[in-house]
Amino acid sequence: MEFILNTRDWPQVNKYSKPLPVFSFSKTSQFWDILYPAWTFWEGGPAISLYPTGLGRWDLQRKVINKTSEKWPWSHKKGKAFFRGSRTSSERDKLILLSREHPDLIDAQYTKNQAWKSDKDTLGAPPAKEVSLEDHCFYKYLFNFRGVAASFRYKHLFLCRSLVFHVGDEWVEFFYHRLKPWIHYIPLSNNLSNVMELMSFAVENDDIAEAISQRGFDFIWKHLRMKDILCYWENLLLNYAKLFKYKPVKNGDFKIIKP
Repeated sequence: MEFILNTRDWPQVNKYSKPLPVFSFSKTSQFWDILYPAWTFWEGGPAISLYPTGLGRWDLQRKVINKTSEKWPWSHKKGKAFFRGSRTSSERDKLILLSREHPDLIDAQYTKNQAWKSDKDTLGAPPAKEVSLEDHCFYKYLFNFRGVAASFRYKHLFLCRSLVFHVGDEWVEFFYHRLKPWIHYIPLSNNLSNVMELMSFAVENDDIAEAISQRGFDFIWKHLRMKDILCYWENLLLNYAKLFKYKPVKNGDFKIIKP
């Protein structure tokens, strides 16, 4: 068989154009692309000082983050909302500014990214230090924003057994449709218009917040294992191959590229 694998962040086949069978790891409803599990389940992903070669293998991260989350049960977590990340999208700005107004409730700061030139790029404040994924588990409430495309960190946050506030529903990966708002996470609009209201709800209804956080963890832990991801890949390729109306022939001029 043969297929086209897009390794860029952005999907390639807009719905205003003719449908073409391109595999992409993330997309919006405005694209035809076929979703495949991102390479970051195995290696790579965003490279920062804490993860110089990327976030790394998902099966290893599961163990590391879960081990830390077990040390920080819900009753021991800090009753704050937490976010650390670079300014890949201005949608994150409002939370950063709210954090400065309500530091007792929200701890959200920008870190450096490749485009950082001065404090102006971090909304007038010095860039914060990066925080490992497992150290997010110290907090009850975690925010997830899209970046250039869907956020690679989304699946990791659930492993903390913290309540995930997921901002926006435009960008998706292959497993997002199985996560249900108010069952596994609390949804927020892109403009964060109701963020303080929902934060107050979570604080005032601690038992509900804890229950949602546990269901989110259970889903990711039980249904997003490496064998589940490999199963998805296998079914994707088998079903894709059934649609072929021609027999692919190996091009003798092609060269195998090895790591």
